[in-house]
Amino acid sequence: MEYIKAVSRLLFSEQCLDEYFTNLNFLHVQCFKATLSKSLGLAIIAGSLMVKVPQVVKIYNSKSSEGINFTSVLLDLFAITAMISYSFVSGFPFSAWGDGVFLGIQTLAIAVLVLHYRGDTVKATAFFAGYLAVITAVVTGLTPLNILWGAQSLTIPIVLISKLCQAHTNYKNGSTGQLSAVTMFMLLFGSMARIFTSVQETGDTNMIIMYVCSTSANAIIVFQLLYYWNVDVEKKKKAKKIK
Repeated sequence: MEYIKAVSRLLFSEQCLDEYFTNLNFLHVQCFKATLSKSLGLAIIAGSLMVKVPQVVKIYNSKSSEGINFTSVLLDLFAITAMISYSFVSGFPFSAWGDGVFLGIQTLAIAVLVLHYRGDTVKATAFFAGYLAVITAVVTGLTPLNILWGAQSLTIPIVLISKLCQAHTNYKNGSTGQLSAVTMFMLLFGSMARIFTSVQETGDTNMIIMYVCSTSANAIIVFQLLYYWNVDVEKKKKAKKIK
């Protein structure tokens, strides 16, 4: 029973456990919203385990970072790191920000691979070590909350700049290069769901606005993926004819 209760608390608050299983009140509106939010949060965390893996695999298999804007990746990593650091120190529920941990690991892998395949392996190693040092400073409580709050506030313009940098690169190249469609669609749907979970579980204005901006910017890149899809197909056909 203890294990069942522990698992139940992942989805239900103590109040909702009483409403559902003691009072048999399955139409409780607030509990429905809270349970839906926690369920979405856990689903997003589960999805985040793989969300950027297609992008990592695509870069690794092609041994190329063509079309990947490193500035965009770097800003994205900063935004993710600021968000999870602020949420961790603020004591928000893990279901509200846990996906950021796995997205951060995968974004870090993309950044390191981009540097490596551009011939800057030493820089890639130094970057990896520097990032671990920053995370250590946050986890051990060496970073004051006001600094983390300031960094979290900066994520709103940074998220927009990050995505728009990638969108500009796509426009300039007339192609989305090594961008993974699977990754971008998952990011779009994940950020949309996070708007609801942030309202429900944190009530933090900064986080809500950040996810609204992130959803809008992700939508632009998804539109480009769809728009340039036929362009990339035509390029491949022409390349085959020349051969």
